Amino acid sequence: ALILFTCIPTAVHGCDFAQPACGAAADGDVILGIMLPCHQKVTALHERVKPERFHCSDFDLESFILSLATIHEIEEINAAGFLPGVRLGYLMCDTCSYASKALQSVEHMLAVNTSLTVKCDYTNSTPTVKIILGGLYSEVSIAYLDIHFLAFQYVSCSILCLYQLSGTSSSPELSDKTRYPVFMRTIPSDIHQTKALAKMMLYFDWNWVGVVYGDDDYGRAAFQSFFWDAEENGVCLAFQEVLPHYLDHSEREHRIRQIALQIRSSSAQVVVLILRAELVNAIFQEMIRTNTSRTWVASDSWSSSWSLAQMDGINTIGDILGFTFIAGKSELFDNYLKNLAATPGGHNLFIEKYKHIRFNCTPECFSNTKAFPHRIAVWAVANALKKLLKCNNSSCSGEINFPPWKLLQELKNIEFQLEDQIFSFDENGDFVNGYDLVMWEEGSQHRRLRRIGKYHISNGQIELLVKHFNWISTVNNTTPRSRCSQRCAPGSVKKILNVSCCYNCTLCVEGTYSDDWDLHVCKKCPNGTWSLKGWTECGPRWESFLRWRDPHPISMLAAAVFGILLLFVVFVIFLVHRDSAPMKKAEVRLSCVMMAGLGVSFASVICLMGRPSVHLCQARQVMYAMGFTLCVSCILVKAYRTFLAFLPFSQITHRQLHKLYKPPVIILVLTSLQGVICLLWLLFDSPDIDDTPPSPQSMVRLIQCSEGATFIGFGVMLGYIALLALVCFLLAFKGRKVPQEFSETGYIIFSMLMYLFVWVCFIPVYITRDEKRTPAQASAILVSTYGIIFCHFVPRCYRALRGPETDVFERILRRCGLAKYGGGGGRSSESSQLPPC
Repeated sequence: ALILFTCIPTAVHGCDFAQPACGAAADGDVILGIMLPCHQKVTALHERVKPERFHCSDFDLESFILSLATIHEIEEINAAGFLPGVRLGYLMCDTCSYASKALQSVEHMLAVNTSLTVKCDYTNSTPTVKIILGGLYSEVSIAYLDIHFLAFQYVSCSILCLYQLSGTSSSPELSDKTRYPVFMRTIPSDIHQTKALAKMMLYFDWNWVGVVYGDDDYGRAAFQSFFWDAEENGVCLAFQEVLPHYLDHSEREHRIRQIALQIRSSSAQVVVLILRAELVNAIFQEMIRTNTSRTWVASDSWSSSWSLAQMDGINTIGDILGFTFIAGKSELFDNYLKNLAATPGGHNLFIEKYKHIRFNCTPECFSNTKAFPHRIAVWAVANALKKLLKCNNSSCSGEINFPPWKLLQELKNIEFQLEDQIFSFDENGDFVNGYDLVMWEEGSQHRRLRRIGKYHISNGQIELLVKHFNWISTVNNTTPRSRCSQRCAPGSVKKILNVSCCYNCTLCVEGTYSDDWDLHVCKKCPNGTWSLKGWTECGPRWESFLRWRDPHPISMLAAAVFGILLLFVVFVIFLVHRDSAPMKKAEVRLSCVMMAGLGVSFASVICLMGRPSVHLCQARQVMYAMGFTLCVSCILVKAYRTFLAFLPFSQITHRQLHKLYKPPVIILVLTSLQGVICLLWLLFDSPDIDDTPPSPQSMVRLIQCSEGATFIGFGVMLGYIALLALVCFLLAFKGRKVPQEFSETGYIIFSMLMYLFVWVCFIPVYITRDEKRTPAQASAILVSTYGIIFCHFVPRCYRALRGPETDVFERILRRCGLAKYGGGGGRSSESSQLPPC
């Protein structure tokens, strides 16, 4: 309220409007106001009670250079005759970096004959100062413009408020033309800067950062904008701290220590400072004192501060980078600073202070990249004046004493070129020419600024101009890391904990996948595809069956074919040597039936190969069942024959048992029973293609046969063969003491034991290993079949090829009346020497 009354009095008397209030001035036809600080603070502000003059302290060299840049451009425009016949003048007032002091400076600019008058209509008012250039800080501009807004909205009559063109006030609030219609600036709004900061976090993969901002209009608005942009880009705030913006605030030192403690204790390695350079200096001093290193991200208010870059110990606090307004270096301005003097006919009370400090500072004293927007502001006004005053190459015909609103009207519509760049204002009165990305590189003792990239407002993207730059805070020059949690690789997703940036990575379950980093939800596999746990993509399951080209099926197929060929060779040997004693013992006709059964068993192995079909599933089991049953039935006949021939029975029992010895009938009945079992199996629980869904933990789709829904038929079939084999074993075991030259009991016992052992081992494999069922059965068939060949046929072939022997066994069978199914042959004269039946 006090400030409002200060701005709208009917008259101001007793104020000293002498030169010290506005420390530099030069006459001209059109006067431009320069409102920038030459000092950093107002002393003892917290003790201020009376509305007396402000006392400023701490000369601010860097800010003063901005004022000099503005004055230099005015002098350059005058020297170049850009406005023929019109000379630009200026009035520069020191704001002391404080809003109330800035308002007092505005009063001086508006004063005519040391008084301010109040009017209800300023349409035709023509004050001496046509426009204010400056407002280094947003809160200064906002304070002045808020008075203008209140006066025009709520007071029927008010003082005249000048229009403002700033080169540094970047608060987003100033883009609101309903509140600040008389404000324009030659820089972008902080809305774009905070977007650039968030994009930089995303670019360097920093999602866990701390923020310290000033308790002023600039800091609060910039922080709120950054908060939203950070959230949109997946960046979380590890902490947020606020500092009083007034440098003499009693709690400032205590707050700085608190903030420094928060920075040191936080896991965030990146800290954004949205502060004035003076406050950043205080924080850095504490960081240097405590030897704390972080990656510091600068806002535009201090990103190009050479005073900070020259701090003692600045190289120990870590990396510093940030965005600056697009800058341009002027050699003419550097020369102007080296030979600085007041404008002819004018005065500048601060030049001597500048010269005193200049002797003790680096070349940055002679130039300042932040001066570029202020230089542009002067040229924008000059181009607007050129249109307003209707200037040509020789003269300006327009009225020099014009009302300020006409200049504002021209400013909004101008487009001009300076240093090969084209400039214009958008609908909010802002420039949208982007930002430069700068890194503070390590020097011998201080820092130097290096432009490493730029931010394009048009597409919201960062473009790096330097591929390799040095990081101080990390070993091996790697990019610093600042994440609450490590990134989740493809194949996993985030499981959020407390905040979105803090999470655990969990693998995608079967049937889902993630194909990018840091996804929140696993994607479901499309139909017909599948994935395993932690996969990055889905694919079709591959079919598994005994392919003809695979090594295992080829070996089993070769074994089956070799077995068939071996049977054929044995068959030929049996035919050729059918009259020999070994073949007569082996019963040629019975052996040929056995070979036929074994051949069918080998053929069933071939049917186990390749892609299964319903008919193959049925045929291979029936072939094996009938073929092997036929073979085992023949072996049972042999075992029964030995049992009758060599074991002692009573005459009655022997006769009864002898009646049962009818080999063709036995073989036919036993094999037919297996045929009935297979028929019932096919009718009621037929083998089919297994439709069991694959395991979720497997990408293999087994294409194999299912031996029926209940496996009863399959079990009965195998159990029947096992029963016959067991009977063979028992009969042979009873006759095990008969000399080997008189019987085949040893071969029968060994072959049946082999069969029973193989198939007992087969059962648990078949039950527990679905994918091994078919290979296991094929292997079991081959082993048991080869066992019979090598036990029953190979020894006979060997003896037949070796030579004739005495056919003692034949004579025993003839004497017992059991030789009519043997190999034939005459009765030997030695029959009387044989043991009785």
